[in-house]
Amino acid sequence: MSTVKLGIIGCGVIGSHHATAATESKLVDLAAVADVREDAVKAMAEKFKVPKTYASGNELLDDDGIEAVVLAMPTCHRFDLAMRAFAKGKHVLTEKPVAMNSGDVRKMIKARGDLVAACCSSRNRHTESAKVITDFIASGGIGPLRLIHCRALIQAGPMPDTPRPAWRLKKELNGGGILVNWGCYDLDYLLGITGWTLKPKTVLAQTWTIPPQLESHVAPNSDAETYFAALIRCEDGAMISFERGEYMPVHTEQSWQIIGTKGSLTMQMTPGKNKKVIHDDTTAEQGLVPKVLWEGDDVHNAGRGGLLDVFASAILKGGEPATTLEKALVVQQITDAIYASAESGKAVEIE
Repeated sequence: MSTVKLGIIGCGVIGSHHATAATESKLVDLAAVADVREDAVKAMAEKFKVPKTYASGNELLDDDGIEAVVLAMPTCHRFDLAMRAFAKGKHVLTEKPVAMNSGDVRKMIKARGDLVAACCSSRNRHTESAKVITDFIASGGIGPLRLIHCRALIQAGPMPDTPRPAWRLKKELNGGGILVNWGCYDLDYLLGITGWTLKPKTVLAQTWTIPPQLESHVAPNSDAETYFAALIRCEDGAMISFERGEYMPVHTEQSWQIIGTKGSLTMQMTPGKNKKVIHDDTTAEQGLVPKVLWEGDDVHNAGRGGLLDVFASAILKGGEPATTLEKALVVQQITDAIYASAESGKAVEIE
């Protein structure tokens, strides 16, 4: 089987994860890397034995030998590079969030044409547990959906030893805070394991910035949220209860749950060892009947490796990547509505 000649734009931590996945893939040939930081490009090229290096994303995009690119830089730069990549006839796998707003995603969809384009927000759906859950829900195992739930709170830790990256909590660089950094994964996971059947319509939400006593834990002048809560009503009456926070004044708690008319599933989204997916069934005779639907280990790097392989397979053999731009648009629309509702204090309709 032929391979896809891949370039990675952005040689930071996330770009390095993609480089690891690319070198382990049988479908990808990591042919070039680019970054405005000379030391970062050199380090990645040496570590992964990449033959070509470039001082900017635009220079890499001018390389006619590169068929596809991964965009692994702050959100504010992704739209322009994606649009230029499409104009150059290159397939695009972009980190999450896919863009700064829904309007930019729509422009990307229009510019993509027949090229393959995908978003990395799907990485937690490439684990074994997620595939089992997806198949079980599709089989009707828990009945029609009623409530889809995410509560993921990370307690505040001690003062960090190293400076926090500025982009993580700067609206002008990232489009937002914890919602776009981790909420995109949550939404993609929950919408994906339920087969993208949910049609979000109305959002009521609130966001909060970091508590004053913890401001020294983040980069100076950080203005994006570290905590949000949202209630999302879908077209068929199903609800999404969505809450995530970091630097929290509460103990860490993480739970993802799908509740239907016949039963429910409780799981952990992130990879790890000794995981369990619990199926709470119900019967007239016994009431609630807990069962273990799946247990085992989810490999941590399987996420990025899986999404890169599906992306490359779509290029080589046809088909769709795990999260197309159209699906990423749904996630972005919910994200935009959460921010709009938090700002206005009112429920916001999603078109």
